[in-house]
Order: sequence, then C-alpha cells, then structure tokens
Amino acid sequence: MAALSPNSTVNATTVVKESEVLDPPKQLDAGALFVLKSRGSWLHCGYHLSTSIVAPSLLSLPYALALLGWVAGVLCLILLGLVTFYSYNLLSMVLDHHAQLGQRQLRFRDMARDILGPSWGKYVVGPLQIVICYAAVVAGALLGGQSLKFIYLLSVPNGTMKLYQFIIIFGVLLLILAQIPSFHSLRHINLVSLTLCLAYSAGVTVGSVYIGYSKNGDIRDYSVNGSAENRVFGAVNAVSIIATTYACGIIPEIQATIAPPVQGKMFKGLCVCYAVIASTFFSVAISGYWAFGNHALESSTVISNLMGKEKPLLPTWFLLIINVFTLLQIAAVTVVYLQPTNEVLEKKFADPTMDQFSIRNVVPRFILRSLSVIVATVFAAMLPFFGDIMAIMGAFGFIPLDFIFPMVVYNVTFKPSKRGLVVWGNTLIAVVSGVLSAIGAIASVRQTVLDANEYRLFANI
Repeated sequence: MAALSPNSTVNATTVVKESEVLDPPKQLDAGALFVLKSRGSWLHCGYHLSTSIVAPSLLSLPYALALLGWVAGVLCLILLGLVTFYSYNLLSMVLDHHAQLGQRQLRFRDMARDILGPSWGKYVVGPLQIVICYAAVVAGALLGGQSLKFIYLLSVPNGTMKLYQFIIIFGVLLLILAQIPSFHSLRHINLVSLTLCLAYSAGVTVGSVYIGYSKNGDIRDYSVNGSAENRVFGAVNAVSIIATTYACGIIPEIQATIAPPVQGKMFKGLCVCYAVIASTFFSVAISGYWAFGNHALESSTVISNLMGKEKPLLPTWFLLIINVFTLLQIAAVTVVYLQPTNEVLEKKFADPTMDQFSIRNVVPRFILRSLSVIVATVFAAMLPFFGDIMAIMGAFGFIPLDFIFPMVVYNVTFKPSKRGLVVWGNTLIAVVSGVLSAIGAIASVRQTVLDANEYRLFANI
C-alpha cells in the first residue's frame, strides 16, 4: 500500500548542485548537529522505528478489543496498521523529495514550516509534537513504575511499597539513560529493545493461551456490555488506544539519523518495523482477549490480568521474566521519546561552534535533561490512569500528526491529479481521522473524568 512520487525528481542531482550554488545549505543548529546525527543505516532506522512503535503500549490491545468486540477489534487492528504504514511511507517520500532538492528536513516542524508555512511549524505542529512526545515520556515512566511494582509483588506478595515510589526508582534509571548524547547513539540499545519486545510478547501470548485452556480460568464473555452511550464512547476510546499503539510522533527525526543519501532507506526500515508489529500486536491482542474476554477491561494492560486478583495465574518465575523484559524495553522507549525534547533543549542552550563534549555543552545538557526527566517522573506519579493517558494522547496528538499531517503535506508537495485515487484517498483518510480525533478527544476526556472520581493523585493502583 504505497504511493508513487511523480517523475519531477528526475535529474535531482543537477537540481541539488544548482540549489547549493544559489542557496548554500544552512549551518546546522546544535539540536540537529548533536542530537540528530546523520550516521545511521536503514537497519538502524528499523531499530529506532521498532522501539518507537512496538512498545509496551501494545499490552493494552486486549483492553481495546474488549471495548470493540472480535470483529470490530480485529478489523480496526488491520486497518490502522495499513493506514499507518501508508502514512509513514508518504512522510518518507516527502522527506526524500526535499532532500533531493537540497532542502533536507530533519524535524516535523521543519516540514510544516517549509511546506505549510512558518506559522504552522512554529505554533501548531512543533508544539504538538513536543507535547505528545513528552506525554509519551510521562506514560513510559508510569508504566515503568507499574512494571517495577509487579516485580516487587511477585517477590514480596504483601509488600507495602506504593506505586509512586517505584515510579521514582524508575525515574532514576531514566536520569542515567537520558544522558546518552544522540539519537544515533541509541541504535544498539534499540536493537536490544527490539529483541525484548519480541520476547515479552511471546511470553504474554504463551501465558494467555495457557490460561485460556486452564481449568482454573474464568468463564469468558466476549459481548460488549453497557448502555448504548457507554458502548459508543468505549469504542471510540478503543480506536484512539489502537491508533496510539501504532503511532510514532518522530518519523522525520528517525529519518534524520540516516546517513545520506537517504532515498529508499526509510522504506526498508519500515518493513523491518512492521514485520515486528505483525508478530507482536496481533498475537498479544488476540490471545489476551481470547483468554480473558470482558475481564480484560479490569486492567489497562494484559500483564495485570496475568497477575490475577488474589494470586498469580502463571508461575512466578515466568511472570518475573516477562516483567523484567517489559521494564527494560520501557526504559528504551522512554529515552527514544525524550529525543525531540533533547533536540529543542540542545538547540536553545548548546553552542554548535564548540565540541559536543566540551564543558560548555555538557553542563547545560546534564542539567536540562535531568530536569526534564524529573518533571516527567513527578507527573507520572501523579497520574495513575495509563489507559486514559493512551487515549488522550491518541486523540489530541498522534492521530492529527500521524494520520492527517502526512496526507496534507503529500498532497501539497506533489500535487497529485484531483481526478486520481491518491488525492481522494488521502483526503478521505484525513477527514475521517479528523472526525475520529474530535470524537476521541471528547470520549477520552470523559473517561478520564470518570476515572478521576475513583482515584486520587499519587494513587497506588
């Protein structure tokens, strides 16, 4: 499912040479120079993409399927997978096109500024990306704390430590990892992350199948219950959760880590990523919903279901391994989504004329990155509603950025024929996504308000 760019990019080399004479390439700022180093291969790109998309948020997919039911849930998984692959391919093609013209765009706000106008980059797309990526850091800190708590309870079933304490402990780990200097420096960590997500997804799938066939398993009910209003809002909320699970708010930044020439390399990276997606998303979503049915709604992640209400439903050692793998990958994912914030901080406070590891640049980097992690950790401890955070992020941020923006910039850049299938298909996706985003925003805020009546800040859940 891909779109082909026009033949207007023929003789791009000549165009690049001419543009360099008439308009020499701009000097890279510190954010682009230090954080978004362009040294990676397409395989490294695949590692970064897999870590940014195939994250522990996939553990909430059985919850989403329980809100939709079998048919709608599986169809939504397939459809959103196809749309996001298509969308990210469009973004990559637009980036390739401008790179061939000598105007390589390294960030979402660069794309918006050059294609839609300066105001879009400065006041809309740029701030939107920073907010949702930082919200992903908050969600990562929360999920990391929950995973640490699961590990603790497996070892000390009657332990008295609270969730916020584990979030703080996880925040200390993030403080250390946040000091890794550049996105490209994370390539080996993200390869380990890719392996970890395959491992814990396989463990969750095997555990769910085991529980599903166990005589001690609960009687499963797959009907979508509740009033008509609750079912509608629940379904919209579920679509937002699935969209967020597929979402990646850093496609340009990931492509920026690729060494020139970049043409075609992102597509190979996407193929690596979606091969991992196919083997994890569907196995966890289907096996988890099959094993627990409507009981999947009792917890926002399937690992909570595996832990059981009174005692673990699986051997302690098996659950411990799954939680350790999940914990380690959460750390990698969270650091990946710190990169847009790091890039902004480096651009404003680092000096690109001095060495990256000079005292002048190291000291502000350490202080500012540490502060950003500390603030995110505090917010994570205050907000215990991981499922709701996922839905809000999807409705307000990831859907506009990953489903609407790529369609618009492709149509504006390549100007496909208004009679062709591409322009109408892109327009349809953008319009439907816009409606979904608006309704999803209402549904997610509504659900958060309902949950807020049950929980308090720093709640131990």
